[in-house]
Parts: sequence; C-alpha cells; structure tokens
Amino acid sequence: MPAGPEERCAMRLVKTVVLVGMMGAGKTAVGTAVARQLGVPFKDSDEEIVRAANRSIAEIFERDGEPFFRARESEVINRLLRATPCVLSTGGGAFLAPANRTLIHDVGVSVWLKADLELLWQRVRHKTTRPLLRTANPRETLRALYEARQPLYAMADIVVESAAERSVDEMATRVVEALKTRPDVLEV
Repeated sequence: MPAGPEERCAMRLVKTVVLVGMMGAGKTAVGTAVARQLGVPFKDSDEEIVRAANRSIAEIFERDGEPFFRARESEVINRLLRATPCVLSTGGGAFLAPANRTLIHDVGVSVWLKADLELLWQRVRHKTTRPLLRTANPRETLRALYEARQPLYAMADIVVESAAERSVDEMATRVVEALKTRPDVLEV
C-alpha cells in the first residue's frame, strides 16, 4: 500500500536513490512509484540523454556508438546525483562502469531491481526500443547480457527481488521499506 500523506511527510530523502538492473526489470515504472511514495522528483537518465541529444537512444547508438552514449550517460548520472535528492532510473548498462558504481555508492544509494531471465524476456521481447537486442537471436543476447551483468548488479547497496505477481506499487513499497533500513539515505 502506498504511503499516505502523513507517512510521506515523516520521511525525508537525504541521498538520491539510483535504480539499477536489466532492461525490463521495471526501473522506470517502479522508480516513478517510489518517487510518488516519497514525494520526491523522478528522473530517468535515458530520458535526460534523449532530451539533450534530441535523438532516441537507438539513434545515438547507431550514429555515435555505444562508447559515446556511455560517456553521456556518466555525465548525466553525475549531474543528477549532485542535484536535489530524487529517484533516478538508469539504463541497464549504466551500473557496469566502475566509475558510475563508485560515484553512485559515494553520493547516492544503488537499488538493484533483481528479476529472473524469464520475467525480463516476457517484458522486453516485443519492444523495438532496445538497441542491444537488435540481433538475430534477441533471447540469447538477453541471456548473455544477464549472465555477464549479474555479478556487477550484485554490488548494489540494496537488492529488491522482483516477481511477475508483484504489482508496480508493491515493488515500490518493497524498495521504500528497504530504504528505511538506511537512515543515511531516508530519514524516517
């Protein structure tokens, strides 16, 4: 159940909450709901990049390449972490860069929305907006990314398990409950 206005007023976000995890983990949907429960702004690093470049992520990847995109992503994350505390959704690859992980850990708090491969596949298989899945065998590509990224996501400060039967609001409440264990992040 989402926090009511009385409870929301009793909580103050001290550090930016950075949602990390695979594409399809629910970072944007859950992040929006977490921000609503905490009464803070929601930001999406991918949306910030798209707005600044006036191009889709797929177009940026195609025209400028992944290294260019990753550099812009790091700049955006750095800027947003140093602004007013908010809930920040990042692209699936953002947490892979050691510099991003260190910055997020030092300035904010990382929350890994951990979802199993089958759930991720069900959520992303019909989307055409995922440049990394534009391959001959997108399911195999997703599996390879999943296996390669799991050890890095496991370095997140907080892990919240996802499940198909959990609603976005239930997931958001689980994230808020986990944040309540960190008074350096969320004052209650």
